[in-house]
Amino acid sequence: TANIIAKAAAGTADDLLSTIIAAATVPVLFAPAMNTAMWESPILQANIRRLSGLGFHFVEPARGELACGTEGKGKLADVAVIFDAALETLGNIGESGAEAKTGAKAGAEHDLAGERVLVTAGPTREAIDPVRYVSNRSSGRMGYAIAAAAKKRGAEVLLISGPTDLAVPTGVRHIGVTTAEEMHEACMERYRDSTLVVMAAAVADYAPVNAAREKIKKSGAKMTVEMARTKDVLKSMGAERTGQLLVGFALETENLVENASKKLKEKGLDMVVANGVSGIDSEQNRVTILDSSGGVEEFAPMDKERVAEKILDRAVALRGSVQT
Repeated sequence: TANIIAKAAAGTADDLLSTIIAAATVPVLFAPAMNTAMWESPILQANIRRLSGLGFHFVEPARGELACGTEGKGKLADVAVIFDAALETLGNIGESGAEAKTGAKAGAEHDLAGERVLVTAGPTREAIDPVRYVSNRSSGRMGYAIAAAAKKRGAEVLLISGPTDLAVPTGVRHIGVTTAEEMHEACMERYRDSTLVVMAAAVADYAPVNAAREKIKKSGAKMTVEMARTKDVLKSMGAERTGQLLVGFALETENLVENASKKLKEKGLDMVVANGVSGIDSEQNRVTILDSSGGVEEFAPMDKERVAEKILDRAVALRGSVQT
């Protein structure tokens, strides 16, 4: 609350919580929640700056519906975001903590230090008219998990995402896009500054040729929408690569390995993560990882956080073999 932040900034110790904070010799992380006007108050912001300067840590509140019935910034951050911030604040806490949650290997926490990682996530939406659009079932969870894992492992991470309801991982830069064209433009503009690219987004392959300016009225038994191919982001990256390690995804309903292998070669990828349709909007995924050296590794179903670690483990190994 604004009250406890003010107490901490002043060194007040007149109840249990403020006394614990005043006497703390360990990292302290605040996750505030309050009315938007209170959050934006110059006094509160001054208290936060003072505490930050003294080494305290903060997770900013999210935007959403507040207890007072208004909409705005002040909602408690998502629990997953707070958890990630706590892990980052505490650093390497060993197998009993971070590894138990994420499946990360001990010692792998900063094996991506110095890497500039570009991750894409979520679906795209291609407008039919101002109300309707063509999209897919992608939740964005896989890409967001990869972005969070890469950040924990020391990378500078940029997440380019289609529309999702997920919270951006702590410390990750974010660019929101809606259409396949916007995804292509955002990726190609920043591609050359990246050293590792993981394309987990489910970008539409086709989009309506002409989106209606007004809502299409119901008439007749059928409606035909002419569709055209969108720009292939992965293929564009493969053609213009300048040393980046390029990882793609292949969602298949049949001939998983065969089709993923074809995509790996045709688009000039270093690695492709193949998965079935069951993982597109769930919290788990079952993947098979193929790489340009001919390696094929199949994994049992697991949480997407653990899948993210497996993907990055393989990317780190590939980067090492390329550098060697």
